[in-house]
Amino acid sequence: MLRENHRGFKFDWVTIVLFLLLVTFGYFNILSASHVGDITSYFDTSQLYGKHLIFIALTFVLIVLILSVEAKFYERFASIIYLIAMLALVGLFLFGKDVNGARSWYGIGSMTIQPSEFAKFATALAVAKYISDLQTNMTSIKHQIRVAAIIFIPAILILLQNDAGSTIVYLAFFFVFYREGLQQVYLIIGLSLIILAVLGLKFGVLITALIALVIIAAVYVFRKKKRGSIMQYIVVLLVATSFSYGVKLFYNHVLKPHQQNRISLWLRLEKDPAKLERMKKAEAYNLIQSEQAISSGGISGKGFLQGTRTTGKFVPEQHTDYIFSTVGEEWGFLGTSFVVFIFVLLIVRILFLAEAQKSQFSRVYGYGVASILFVHFTINIGMVMGLIPTVGIPLPFFSYGGSGLWGFTILLFIFVKLDSNKINEW
Repeated sequence: MLRENHRGFKFDWVTIVLFLLLVTFGYFNILSASHVGDITSYFDTSQLYGKHLIFIALTFVLIVLILSVEAKFYERFASIIYLIAMLALVGLFLFGKDVNGARSWYGIGSMTIQPSEFAKFATALAVAKYISDLQTNMTSIKHQIRVAAIIFIPAILILLQNDAGSTIVYLAFFFVFYREGLQQVYLIIGLSLIILAVLGLKFGVLITALIALVIIAAVYVFRKKKRGSIMQYIVVLLVATSFSYGVKLFYNHVLKPHQQNRISLWLRLEKDPAKLERMKKAEAYNLIQSEQAISSGGISGKGFLQGTRTTGKFVPEQHTDYIFSTVGEEWGFLGTSFVVFIFVLLIVRILFLAEAQKSQFSRVYGYGVASILFVHFTINIGMVMGLIPTVGIPLPFFSYGGSGLWGFTILLFIFVKLDSNKINEW
């Protein structure tokens, strides 16, 4: 019995230390990006960095609560936690507050709470619960549809609230499904559809169809195994062409103008120099300023609180989605490399611990945590550096905001608790 109690306190301190490094470094960058005038006190709650310090303090209260709860609680009540999270998302349609065109927040006095940040860990718990209860390896079509429904319900609810960025994060769960036995063909199809979408927008449907024809013909000619009927290859070509055409229609008639402009700038679709310049001023201003801030940092950066573009507020909303540009300007290539290294180390550590779990629930949940952090980290940094279109996705543990910080903390420390309860000895 005593051994059991001691085992419960064997938390993975590597994960905890990496978390503390990210939160601490994130706070000082929020301070740089958000302070107005001279800094008289780090606890000035009239400033955003002072408010964020309160969020951090409450985060440690959350951690104590999460680690104090019995590990089995998270598995036993995963479905109820998921249901509560979904009701919170539905409630936004009735009681939500509009912020920057998205109805994604509840207003509580002067504070706002964003339920979508908490829906991520709730969905990860629900997915882990479903897969572990059935002890399925994701090869059954029936189970694939049901698990897909678990992730599509919150994704659709969030999309209807005009928060496309948060919706994209739910694609992270397909990494989890792949680990649990989802056939490789799904990943091949997914990657192919992404390539077709990009080619269709960039070069048009006709050229995309010709490229698809050449590739399909090459596969038919050089494939050594059973080739099947040539009609199957024709059907694949027709589907590829139809999908490319559908993406074009979606781009032209469904996406809003600012969304079209962001994709157009990313793929360099606009040929008219005058219109291109107007689009850059309207949609790419943040990105241009962010890229300039990062590039101006050089190797070692300008120093803490010395970033001229950061202190001059050249990058709008720099303390939230564009916080990485502060790292680039004030800490330079060395600082950005350090942040990337810590994130990669954290994600790899979680995957390592997930594979060491004896419980399928804990393993699936661990992969969910790693996948969500990976998608957030990759998309946010890629967005800030202009490698992918601009979408509103925060950098975990770095971007300003209580909901984001608390949501990611709960997501991570539930796994820390589950890992501390695993059966195998350290």
